[in-house]
Parts: sequence; structure tokens; C-alpha cells
Amino acid sequence: MNRALLTGNAAAAWGARLAEVDYVPAFPITPQTEIIETLSGWLDGGQMHGRLVMLESEHAMLTAAGAAAATGVRVFSATSSQGLLYGMEMLYTVAGWRTPFVLVNVSRALAAPITLEPDHNDILAARDCGFLQIHCATCQEVLDSVLIAYRLAEDERVRLPVIVNMDGFYLSFTREPVDIPATDTVVGFLPPFDAQKMRFRASAPVSQAVAVLGGGPYSYFRYECHLAALNALAVYDQAAAAFEQAFGRTHGALEAYRLDDAELAFVMIGSFATKAKEAVDRLRDAGWAIGLLRPRLLRPFPAELLRRALAGIRAVAVIDQNLSIGKGGVLHGELAAALYGQPAASALLVSFIGGLGGRDISAEEFYQMAATIRRAANEGKTPPPRLLYTRDELREMRKLQALAHAERAELGAKL
Repeated sequence: MNRALLTGNAAAAWGARLAEVDYVPAFPITPQTEIIETLSGWLDGGQMHGRLVMLESEHAMLTAAGAAAATGVRVFSATSSQGLLYGMEMLYTVAGWRTPFVLVNVSRALAAPITLEPDHNDILAARDCGFLQIHCATCQEVLDSVLIAYRLAEDERVRLPVIVNMDGFYLSFTREPVDIPATDTVVGFLPPFDAQKMRFRASAPVSQAVAVLGGGPYSYFRYECHLAALNALAVYDQAAAAFEQAFGRTHGALEAYRLDDAELAFVMIGSFATKAKEAVDRLRDAGWAIGLLRPRLLRPFPAELLRRALAGIRAVAVIDQNLSIGKGGVLHGELAAALYGQPAASALLVSFIGGLGGRDISAEEFYQMAATIRRAANEGKTPPPRLLYTRDELREMRKLQALAHAERAELGAKL
């Protein structure tokens, strides 16, 4: 095992290299391009064996990925933000083909307005397409999750593609110490893809439900995908246990941090959860009984695990780095649905929207959220959803608006 300082992008590339992928269809987009550049350099230099092909779009890239996986080769690709949306049609299609491959998404906020900074609206827009989703908080998790994702995707009980998600910039270009496992150890955890079970052959035709006529057959095949995704809950647990045995690192479907005796909790996904951990430690030092719950596996949704983890918690701050327009935070809504009607689910869920477009969430804001949910628990009342936004930010926005109005008036006077 070798330890190196790697960006999240480089960690993703190492995951693909250690998985000994055969085919990398690619299309560049910020902030994931470094993944493809790194793999391209290794392939050109002979450190990897396989083929990288640049396609004309993300739509074509995902089509090529699904088609190649259907022939029995191990496929890897990566995208981000608008690219994920541009290929959205094919996300649904290749999942319906039941083609197992791994796609890394480097989260970036969606237009409009345009930005290069991250939030989670891109990846959560894909939550219903049939891809499984693993969310990472550190560069080490990125590498490890790529390996776990292949084991999950290729399992006969699943056979679905997997997205491994990381935050753009906060992880993609941040260097952290990462343990790079030896190739022979990886082979013991992730054997070569059994291509015979996927390959299309004229001598042994099989049905992949590419085209059906009528709602009955369509319903059957869509529900088969749903059942396969549910199978992934148990398969993921088995893969995570095998990974821990092989490499000594734990990556369960949920990460529970200082939650055993907690009365209050933060719930969130992504790299900002590391900031929440720091806030938990400081609040614990001040005598607060608070912890953090972070889902790694978001599809399939680990509802029963979440219910168990939050049993006995009085109030929860659900921090969404996304905004479902007209609805609110996606994670808040899904967690509320999981807890609804459960006898042991007495926690008040308080919704916070933060981190949109890469906006930071400060330590002070974590403390304020903790104070809000403690007050809610004591009063037995759930406050309305809240956007994390300071008076200074609003004041600056008002200045910009005033300048724009002044420039418009000046231009109108000249005309």
C-alpha cells in the first residue's frame, strides 16, 4: 500500500486504474476533466491497459458506456453538472439495459445562473433514473467507493450502473492523504468482470428488454430494476464488510458520528459533512448531546437504517445542498417520508437549505442550526424551512441590484 497526496479527481482515476477498467468513453467538463486527463496519461504511458475514446457529447459517452458494458467489458466514465443533465436520457436507458458500470459525477450547481461551484442539484436530479448512488465526503472515500461500486454493480443480484458522487472543487481539486492499495489486494476484493454473463452472442440470444410494446411488459421490466436496486442494500453491506476485511477501512451505507448518546443530530451528504463533524466536536466540548448522520448510499434509499439510527433523537437539522424548486430540500423530504408513521420516529425534522452554488457553511451557522433544533425539541414545534443566508450577503445583493438599476436608468436617459 502506498500513501500519496491526491485530489478527489486523481483518487477517482486511481479507483478506475485499480479496477483495471477496459474502456473509458469520455467527454470533458469542469470540474471532472482532470479524471480523464489522468487516465489518458496512464493509458498512453502504458501504466494502464485499456482504451479511452473521446465522444462528441455526454449523451454519446453514456450510450457508448452502456453498449460496451453490455458486451462484457468493465467500463468507467465521469461527468459533471450540465453534462449529467445532457446525458439524462441515456441514464434511464442504460439502467434499463441492466448494464453494470461506474460513472463518477463531480457535483456542480446547475444553470441558470451559471456557476462552476458545487451543490447537489445535478446528482439529485438523477435519483430516479435507475443508477445507484454512493456519496463521498473525502478523497479516500472516492477511491474506495469506485472499487465498492464495481463490486456492487456487477453482482448478479443487482446488475445496475452506479454513480459515485463527489463535490466539485471542495473535493475534486483538494489534495488529501490517500492510501492507494496494492493491485493484488484489489484483485482479491474485486475479481475480473465475468463477461460471459453479459456478452451478447448470436449462439445464445438473451432478452435485455430494450424495446417492449404495452404497459404490462414495461411494468415488469421497470419493477425488476426496482427490485434489483433494493437487493443492493444487502449487497452493499456485504461489499463494505469485504472491503473492511481487505483494506481495514469502513464504508457502511450510513456514517454515524458521535450519535450513540445524542439527542440532536445533523443529517447531510457530501464533503461539507466534515465541517459538521468539527461543529459536533466543538458542541460536544460545550456539553451538547449532538451527533452527525451521513448517508453514503442514497440509492437505494436506506430507509430502515436511517430509522434505526435516528431512534431516540429528539430533533434533526436536515441540511440540503440542493433546492427542489417549489418543494424544498430533497433529503429533508425523503427522510420525512422514511420516518412518517413509524412508532419510534419521534424526531422533529427541521429543514435548512445551504451551500447552494458552492456557498460555504460556516461553523457559526452549524452552531445556530444546533440551537434552532434544540429550541424546537424543547418547544415541540417545527420551525419553517430556512435558507442559510446572512444579512451581509443580502446587503451586498441589494447593492448590486441598486447599481444595476442605476446603470439601467443612466442608459435609458442617454437613449
